[in-house]
Amino acid sequence: MREYLLTLCITAAVTYLLTGPVRKFAIVAGAMPEIRARDVHREPTPRLGGIAMFIGLCAGLLVADHLTNLSEVFETSNEPRALLSGAALIWLIGVLDDKFEIDALIKLGGQMIAAGVMVMQGLTILWLPLPGVGNVALTQWQGTLLTVALVVITINAVNFVDGLDGLAAGMVCIAAAAFFMYAYRIWYSYGIEAAAPATLFAAILMGMCLGFLPHNMHPARIFMGDSGSMLIGLVLAAGAISVTGQIDPDSMRLFAGGSERDAVHQMVPVYIPLLMPLTIIAIPAADLVLAIVRRTWRGQSPFAADRGHLHHRLLEIGHSHSRAVLIMYFWSALIGFGALAYSVNSASMWIVLGVVALSAVGLVLLLMPRYTPRVPSWAQAVVPPRYRRRPRRPAEQGEALEPAKGGPAVADHRPPRRQANGAHALGGRAVRKRHEERTGAR
Repeated sequence: MREYLLTLCITAAVTYLLTGPVRKFAIVAGAMPEIRARDVHREPTPRLGGIAMFIGLCAGLLVADHLTNLSEVFETSNEPRALLSGAALIWLIGVLDDKFEIDALIKLGGQMIAAGVMVMQGLTILWLPLPGVGNVALTQWQGTLLTVALVVITINAVNFVDGLDGLAAGMVCIAAAAFFMYAYRIWYSYGIEAAAPATLFAAILMGMCLGFLPHNMHPARIFMGDSGSMLIGLVLAAGAISVTGQIDPDSMRLFAGGSERDAVHQMVPVYIPLLMPLTIIAIPAADLVLAIVRRTWRGQSPFAADRGHLHHRLLEIGHSHSRAVLIMYFWSALIGFGALAYSVNSASMWIVLGVVALSAVGLVLLLMPRYTPRVPSWAQAVVPPRYRRRPRRPAEQGEALEPAKGGPAVADHRPPRRQANGAHALGGRAVRKRHEERTGAR
């Protein structure tokens, strides 16, 4: 665990320290596109944040290769090299798109080529555990097609959700944290060394996102761009493929006898590798499917950009930028960690009831977008400025006050407020001068 945490910290530190210089480079290189109709930010912001994230990925893999226990992953498996090859290719395509806005079909072709490069180096799905059927071995073509499809779907799902400051990086970080706990449990509890690459990928992915988030939170100083969103989507897909298609469920030795009910509960960890990748990208995938249906229904291309994503709808119903991001974080954590908890103890109904209760809380947050809590006076200095009570401003001179019940309106004869820029005083002098001139002329 210590070596995984060290790799995570090194990746986060490298990404964080390089994001500032990368921002200056993006400004000099002109990677600051004009604000489009679907954008929610008001000022041009540089892209190319994926450069720092890719260097952080390389640094994490380099450090892990020189650690005592993690170096065995590079000796016994070719998956880290496959990930680095595919990541380099997809990152290069993303950098070109951030600078020159390449066509969507070209990007799709590049994503398929990057997935094919990983398949050629051994990172592919070999079998699938299916409920009621058992282990199903896949042919080479079936495994290749399924791997490419999973990589392309995950990349585009993460890319589609990258619409608010800190949204994509935070959601992927939450998903990577849940995935890391699951993969580490398989590697440590069951003693399956084949889960070590997926555990390493999840730790590096968390470091990439955590290192970039301080620069990307609202208001963002830099965007990750397609070079970053497609990169973290590919790393997330690589970890899911490594666990789903590379680990033999029979090696977990879960079928040791017992009643039929116990056998059903014991088989849950076998099926979780099939479900965990789906729960990780549940929110981005739902947004992707809704976007495709919405655009094709209107007669548009599925790749045509619009303002109909889930985060855009949260802003339209009245949520603030920060609150919309936190709501998306909440749903991602609920789905990912709910599946993780169910895989640990599937026989407990408290997990299901807890997920239902938290879902109800999430629905309440969605239905109360304009709720502002009343903060007591002793906590005014602690809470953010938008939650503090604003002092009432005195009425201007000559402004009618509210009349008493049954009485006429009373004029307010208090002296007017003195404006900071002196405009009121200058205006009063000019009025008096004109009045004296008119009086003298008469």
